[in-house]
Amino acid sequence: MGETKSGIGKPAKAAAIVVALITAGVLVAVGLSSPPAAAAAKATCGGSASKLTVQGTGLAMGKPNLLTVSVGITVTDPTAKAALDDDNAKATSVIDALGLSGSAAKDVQTAGLTIDPQYNLKGAITGYQVSNTLVAKLRNFSTAGSVIDALAGAAGNAIRIDGLDFSVEDTRSLEDHARNDAVRQAVSHAKSMALAAGERLGPVCSLTDQSQINNFNQSFRASDQAAGTPLASGASVPLAPGSQQETAQVTMVYALTAAPLGK
Repeated sequence: MGETKSGIGKPAKAAAIVVALITAGVLVAVGLSSPPAAAAAKATCGGSASKLTVQGTGLAMGKPNLLTVSVGITVTDPTAKAALDDDNAKATSVIDALGLSGSAAKDVQTAGLTIDPQYNLKGAITGYQVSNTLVAKLRNFSTAGSVIDALAGAAGNAIRIDGLDFSVEDTRSLEDHARNDAVRQAVSHAKSMALAAGERLGPVCSLTDQSQINNFNQSFRASDQAAGTPLASGASVPLAPGSQQETAQVTMVYALTAAPLGK
């Protein structure tokens, strides 16, 4: 019986020794594979972590596809009713001319109507002036000049062109391109600045769109076109749509980590 117990005990002791050696080996291996204590800490976005803030400005250019025309009709008559009737008739003629040119009803809008008494030097009323403002959207640039000529013909000497504005009707695609350009610029700035400072970029902690989209488009103002002076006839008004520019701005915050020596 003693031999049997002694035979069983030796394998158990041997197994325990093997397990201990394996465990020690695992611990040694783990110790050898762990990074040295002097290695740079991983960059984080914590409150005390080093950070880099950069801004980027993006630009995008587009071709206008909409012309907005502001047309004024101004008349003066002895009575308010006569002036209003006169102005109504001319405004109706202008609206009809826009319809004949292909403008949809949804693209023509009354933007203002005023009735003002006119006085002489003694303060007595001498008549009434009525001004009616229409805003029309023209989408066919090839005929836009002829349309303006037709409007002048419809209102006669009462016509007043307050402004012509070219624009891109839906700017969402342009705005996205401008924002993308702004982000690319911000990333480029961050890489350059981190390299110069001997740092490495960590994760992006924040990305903020600070865009206040501005539409820079070619426009023609004719506010100095006095009522009673019709546009010249015989040739279409020459129009140049030019281009429209969208701008965007973003701010990015990066976490920083010190670059390893020699890097």
